[in-house]
Amino acid sequence: MNKTSRLPGFYKLPIIERLKILKELAELTDEEVGLLLNTGSLPIDLADRMIENVIGVFHLPFAIATNFLINEKDYLVPMVIEEPSVVAAASNAAKMVRQGGGFKASTTPPIMIGQIQLVGVKDLEEAKETIIGEKDKILEIANEKDPLLVKLGGGAKDLEVRTINSIKGSMLIVHLLVDVRDAMGANIVNTMAEAVAPYIEKITGGRVYLRIVSNLAVKRLARAECIVPKEVLGGEEVVDAILYAYAFAAADPYRAATHNKGIMNGVIAVALATGNDTRALEAGAHAYAALSGKYLPLSTWEKTKEGNLKGCLEMPIAVGIVGGATRSNPLAKVALKILGVKTANELAEVMVSVGLANNLAALKALATEGIQKGHMKLHARNIAIAAGAKGKLIDIIVERMIKEGKIRLDRAKEILDELTKSG
Repeated sequence: MNKTSRLPGFYKLPIIERLKILKELAELTDEEVGLLLNTGSLPIDLADRMIENVIGVFHLPFAIATNFLINEKDYLVPMVIEEPSVVAAASNAAKMVRQGGGFKASTTPPIMIGQIQLVGVKDLEEAKETIIGEKDKILEIANEKDPLLVKLGGGAKDLEVRTINSIKGSMLIVHLLVDVRDAMGANIVNTMAEAVAPYIEKITGGRVYLRIVSNLAVKRLARAECIVPKEVLGGEEVVDAILYAYAFAAADPYRAATHNKGIMNGVIAVALATGNDTRALEAGAHAYAALSGKYLPLSTWEKTKEGNLKGCLEMPIAVGIVGGATRSNPLAKVALKILGVKTANELAEVMVSVGLANNLAALKALATEGIQKGHMKLHARNIAIAAGAKGKLIDIIVERMIKEGKIRLDRAKEILDELTKSG
């Protein structure tokens, strides 16, 4: 079969038939096909209903971060991530923060923004006043789409109207503000935005094009704070070193991007474990970091009058504990059970705390011994496994590479050859 990505009707085929085609096109072995079918806790038929063109299930390590004390409550935090040292770093940082009283976290109400783009109106200000004047009717139309959400205390609560200038001229953007309760909320917000669009066209004489949720969830913020005693960090000199690292990020977007990546290591690992939308979280976080017109670090760090380190992280976190993969993926349900959160806001408070913990760990490592010392020790295990080592040989190869200071795939293979030949 000639290799092509043009596969008409592929989505209609049973998974086993898709795999037969893929096996031939990609020259997969029986063992490789078996790996795709090794679905673990996510049954293949369920995976097939979650997304399109399913051929198997992809696995990532599922871990638990320890030591988290958030709002005087202990949490075991599920994290799904492939990068070494992230879970260890979060646990270690949480242990340090614990000695300063733990994390103090809070959230704003779970308000999501639905955007309705209105163009072609003769008088923008008049159209704006008309929309605001019809607010109650617009909210009524929106809330008719989800009476249960309204009954639970959520639903469309308010609207805003903005005028923006674009390459296609001026336009009105209506923001429908929806309390989505314990859902991430994209689907219901999109449904409500689409429902109110015809009425907005009718009362303004304009034309609506886009009707969609915004992932810049500035109405749905999570915030975490912590104080780390200077003695726990290794003295006031280390506090100052961390503050120099933070000052670098605050002044330079090249550094700020990596600073924020370290925060997202923790946030996204928890999001993956609980079945939440990682792309929406990333988009919202980085847009929020640039909201001032300059890309800035999401966290801030300062020294208290006692010489201790104080950190704060504020960012949009739109997550849910109902609907979507949070309920359809069995492991996501297990993760939520381990975590023990009762609301989406509580989940957001955990996630922002984990993000701050990973940020602290990264800053401390960078400002003192360097990021690679601890990271590469853990990375060495992945190198040994990639070289083909199994069982006890993995630990032996890791120890040798660390001792030599040569943590490379070629060196791991050389050591493995030596061990297998001698043994």
